[in-house]
Amino acid sequence: MHLIIRATGAGAGMLSHLLAKNPNNLYDRTEKEARVRIVFTASSEELTEAVIYVTPDPVELVKGDSQAHNDITQYINDREFVTSSLFCTYIRAALGTALNGKPKEAYVPRVKEPLELVLSFGPVASNLPDRTVEELFGALGYEVSLERGDAEYTFALKARSSARYIRLKGKQTLQTALQQLFVLIPALDDYKHYYISDDEVDKIRRYGSGWLEQHPQRALILKRTLRFAGAIRQYEEMAAKELQEAGRGPGAPADIPVLEESSPGGSAEPSGVQEEPKVRLNDLRYEAIARTVGELDARASIVDFGSGEGKLSARLSSVPGVREIRAVEPSAASQLRAMERFAKLEGRPGVVVPEPVTGSLFYFDESLRDRDVMILCEVIEHIDEHRLDRVMDTIFSQYAPKTLIVTTPNKDYNTVYGMEQEEIRHGDHRFEWGREAFSAWCSRWTGAFPYTAEITGIGEGSAEYGYPTQMAVFTRGEHLQ
Repeated sequence: MHLIIRATGAGAGMLSHLLAKNPNNLYDRTEKEARVRIVFTASSEELTEAVIYVTPDPVELVKGDSQAHNDITQYINDREFVTSSLFCTYIRAALGTALNGKPKEAYVPRVKEPLELVLSFGPVASNLPDRTVEELFGALGYEVSLERGDAEYTFALKARSSARYIRLKGKQTLQTALQQLFVLIPALDDYKHYYISDDEVDKIRRYGSGWLEQHPQRALILKRTLRFAGAIRQYEEMAAKELQEAGRGPGAPADIPVLEESSPGGSAEPSGVQEEPKVRLNDLRYEAIARTVGELDARASIVDFGSGEGKLSARLSSVPGVREIRAVEPSAASQLRAMERFAKLEGRPGVVVPEPVTGSLFYFDESLRDRDVMILCEVIEHIDEHRLDRVMDTIFSQYAPKTLIVTTPNKDYNTVYGMEQEEIRHGDHRFEWGREAFSAWCSRWTGAFPYTAEITGIGEGSAEYGYPTQMAVFTRGEHLQ
């Protein structure tokens, strides 16, 4: 993870003074368990360039996390490499003088003087499409260039990587440029490693002063930096108060659309800011699956693959006729939460307590064969497409459930959420299919195995785009029962 700041033209040599760093010395410090280094690769009155390079300790990244010892996936992520909110935290102390605009007294008048700057940073792992990234910085007057690293695979992984290197060119004061980066880098990454408190709201207000209120993507920036409706509303109230005090208008707080929080084993669905949403899409999925299971003749034994925290399994536990539920999940952390949820079901009349099972779709489990119902709720989109065929072949040929229920997002419906064509609903989704692609996929499996498939939708429907979630119910032919 790095940030390169280059100043050119008259006054470029002022860059080192505004950063309060001697261009002849290497800055090498440890900040929050990360090594931060600043080196000047050029230093003259016409060209000055500072390279800020951060190397975090990957083990320290998970230390102190109470879940780290339960789940190896804590160690398998991109946080060690990408330019994110973590990167901003690491370099804040080193750039504090420039961020606050408080260099030595002799240079204070130069704080407000714009420089010809080129800012290069990355890699940035963002689920935003290129056009949106360009709009975020282009609206601030920068020329924006995006570059992706080259990678060759022997299989189809992704059409394009979500990781990009970003280069910005424009005339801006160093203080404002850095403040813009400290707001927009976390917005691009859409990941927060810290609690969003009043201090975070105040930081966005201070760093966004003079540019954020007029930014055309202001709603998106607030949604991805503050995340929660309460924090966004608090920011709006502060901004409105400042506008009133400045005599620039009433500035009534605006309604800002936000994403629902994502839970392990589930996906985040875009929605409007609401104090109490009537019914979440996740709940509608569970209700639709429970209703479908309740209508089946054979429903005594159920396998819930990718059960996460056990919410769906707990919902199915009260369906009449169900005698056994096996909640299969590879994540130990999610399983612990599921076990706590299942423990609360014990002793309730007419309720079957699900059995947690450590397992994965990639490892065959003989004990799961020939069950009445197998469920993959929002699971397949988290599997690379080149691996999905093997998973489904195992399900149909080896597990051979009487009924297989599969739900997955409907990409067509993303337009209703105001999403770009390249955007996906959750950062871990390997793909999302529209209705035509999902139907073709289902037909391929019913053509290869003695199953029929019925496809329906879940959620608030659209005449043009269908439903936010699509569900396929595969039924095994009678001659195999």
